[in-house]
Amino acid sequence: MTLIKSISGIRGTIGGPTGENLTPPDVVKFTTAYVRLIAERTSGHRPTIVVGRDARISGETVSHLVIGTLLAAGADVVDAGLCTTPGTEMAVITKQADGGIIITASHNPRQWNALKLLNADGEFLSDAEGKRVLTMAEECDYDYPSVDEIGHVVAAEECNDDHIRRVLALPLVDVEAVRARKFRVVVDAVNSVGGIVMPRLLRELGCEVVELNCDPTGEFAHNPEPLPENLTEISQAIARERADLGIVVDPDVDRLAFVSEDGSMFVEEYTLVAVADYVLSARTGNTVSNLSSSRALRDVTERHGGSYSASAVGEVNVVAEMKRTGAVIGGEGNGGVIYPELHYGRDALVGTALFLTFLAKRGGTMTQLRATYPAYFSSKNKIQLTPSIDVNKVLCRIKERYAGERVNDIDGVKIDFAENWVHLRKSNTEPIIRVYTEAKSMAEAEALAHRFIGEIEEICKL
Repeated sequence: MTLIKSISGIRGTIGGPTGENLTPPDVVKFTTAYVRLIAERTSGHRPTIVVGRDARISGETVSHLVIGTLLAAGADVVDAGLCTTPGTEMAVITKQADGGIIITASHNPRQWNALKLLNADGEFLSDAEGKRVLTMAEECDYDYPSVDEIGHVVAAEECNDDHIRRVLALPLVDVEAVRARKFRVVVDAVNSVGGIVMPRLLRELGCEVVELNCDPTGEFAHNPEPLPENLTEISQAIARERADLGIVVDPDVDRLAFVSEDGSMFVEEYTLVAVADYVLSARTGNTVSNLSSSRALRDVTERHGGSYSASAVGEVNVVAEMKRTGAVIGGEGNGGVIYPELHYGRDALVGTALFLTFLAKRGGTMTQLRATYPAYFSSKNKIQLTPSIDVNKVLCRIKERYAGERVNDIDGVKIDFAENWVHLRKSNTEPIIRVYTEAKSMAEAEALAHRFIGEIEEICKL
């Protein structure tokens, strides 16, 4: 199957040969390398690492391996148990830990799991730090501490509730305004950890909650990526329940998608756009998203008098650009909202609370709000990689062909045409080339995608 080592962590399928999948020896190897990196920075004290996981069925097994390895390497562990990615990130901050490991493969199917590695700020390791972990993982000369130096575990089951409390305490989250609207909300948490936290958050906000796939068994009720083709069940439930909106999260709750009152997709690209619209109405400032995200964020930002900039794909890259530009809101077009007033991480809980505050204060329906934004349509396609495909060669050829256009090559190749754009890049999380396009109609976006898929296939045959 597959083992992927990248800026997004160590990700692979469970079972199979060592070194080709995420097997127990691989988990131990990379966890050991990570704690060695952290220990280099904490020479004056024993490192403390927070560990949290989503509800996927391999999570408990991988968690035992990770925690045991951390203890054996001389680190103390704060065991957050079933905890969201943003909740684990927040716990690193609030517990004043030296790092964190989140056991989740995010939107990947049930056979996948991963180790997401955090620094002392509760943020993902930088590219340089990630490469250092990979190098250290291949070294075979590490001596584990003696029995008197092994670490200890502290359970921290309160991390999810603490995260919710901190979200509700934010100045731009108007709890009373949301409670007054008495929203009826359908929640689809794909039977993972979102089923624990999202209903709690919404009930604190005075919402009437209809739970859909909220039992955290790890048996995903549908493909866990919150794309329209995977969300037919919630669309039907919204109509049946006469709900005001639907909320969908991925297994680790760092991505957020909304469904309107008529069952139509608000479109996950517009999650960040709407939240940014609200934040910018109250806070003058800049915004950031990655190269694969919609132009709509740029349009909304400029309407509020701010400046927009794009980063390479990957949360760590978005965060770096947000810090560089002093952005007040940012994230990714996959439904990832990063609100630095709380923390620098994609967070579906803070995204939900800010969005509901906005909707409550402005009045009207989801479809009415959606109609206020520029109408862009995105097409997200992929090409499965094979050993014969030289991705660098393909992208270089495409760049040469379109040298006369506006080309950005900080992450793959993005070509900005006057009325549309295409972004081609190798995925950090799957063995694929991503082909993202955006245009003013879906037909145009899909035609642009098919055109470039054809060009890539042509280049691969040369």
